[in-house]
Amino acid sequence: MQQAEADALDVDSALQRLLAQARPLGGQQLVAVEQGLGRVLAQDLRSPIDVPGMDNSQMDGYALRSADVPAPGTALHVAQRIAAGQVGQPLLPGQAARIFTGAPIPPGADAVVMQEQCRADGAQVFVDQQPQPGQWVRPRGFDVRQGSVVLQRGQRLRPQDLGQAASVGVAQLQLAPRPRVALLCTGDELAAPGQPLKPGGVYNSNRYMLRALLEALGCEVSDLGQVADTLEATRHALAEAARGHDLVLSSGGMSVGGEDHVRPAVQVQGHLAHWRIAIKPGRPLAFGAVHRGDGTSAHFIGLPGNPVSSFVTFVLFVRPFVLALQGASRLTPRALLLPSASDWPRADKRREFLRARVGDDGRVELHPEQNSAVLSSTVWGDGLVDNPAGRSFAAGDMVRFLAFSELLG
Repeated sequence: MQQAEADALDVDSALQRLLAQARPLGGQQLVAVEQGLGRVLAQDLRSPIDVPGMDNSQMDGYALRSADVPAPGTALHVAQRIAAGQVGQPLLPGQAARIFTGAPIPPGADAVVMQEQCRADGAQVFVDQQPQPGQWVRPRGFDVRQGSVVLQRGQRLRPQDLGQAASVGVAQLQLAPRPRVALLCTGDELAAPGQPLKPGGVYNSNRYMLRALLEALGCEVSDLGQVADTLEATRHALAEAARGHDLVLSSGGMSVGGEDHVRPAVQVQGHLAHWRIAIKPGRPLAFGAVHRGDGTSAHFIGLPGNPVSSFVTFVLFVRPFVLALQGASRLTPRALLLPSASDWPRADKRREFLRARVGDDGRVELHPEQNSAVLSSTVWGDGLVDNPAGRSFAAGDMVRFLAFSELLG
């Protein structure tokens, strides 16, 4: 093994070192519930009310006293009708109330018999089932008790979480601040979509992909565009990016070529803690900081320029780092152990993240082209196979699968 490989950090160690630098930004923002999707909750949310707030019916039927129906076929007088949102009168012995799903149980009643088990006849109802106390009754606080924690600090808010907050009457949430991220891309060969390509040029996919990934994580993104391939231009861009931002994210220029200026520029404008990872794709990766003029620093992460390498290193390293800045409680994705539908006979000395998708039979199929320049493999796939260094596998072997649903946003 060459010295460069021997000095490379393994993925877990690199992530551990990166997250050790990620201190939550601090502070809170009071945000309307409808604007909280994808944001991180800054404090526990306790319910101010019981849900439901009263005993209510689970069925359309008749509310009654169970003791008034000693046997099937008992007739009761229908004294009232209660719909959802209405409050009934106390139920007297021998009476029943026509009731609908979600309506409050009237005082005195202790059971509901569904309408399919009853026969209405004018002002009477014949109850064909002998009820038990509590039958088809949702008691007060059945779902949520007043004072209980319904959403936990550090939780990333999903649609159902926003619904839960609304269900207990909460209109605003205390959320972690959104990380401010400056995004810049390097490479004189890059062209913006819609512009003609010069000889040797390629369209800049990373800029749009990375911006979308950041925004899906709740970041405020300043797109600083494309930086010329010179050390001076790169240093100037980094200095500008550090001002007013928590994180500077770059794409390209992280290798050791003559036109790769990001790494030496960061070393002048700040510092790099480490930059070589034993990962495939994505080995040229950098962690560090860019100094501001006031003595403080912005975090820096430099991604490789190859589109797939940039994508993979973002979801594995940048995503947990950005979540840590927001104080999220869960930073890393959950993996599934699934059988492979493909052979992978060529073990690599680095840990590999292979583009793959799950078939209808539950087996994982590898994309036939794993080159780091083939961005279409990420569109074709729905996840990554996390393959340990030195491991080959055959169809039928179990592999560790990271779904894009866990990695994106």
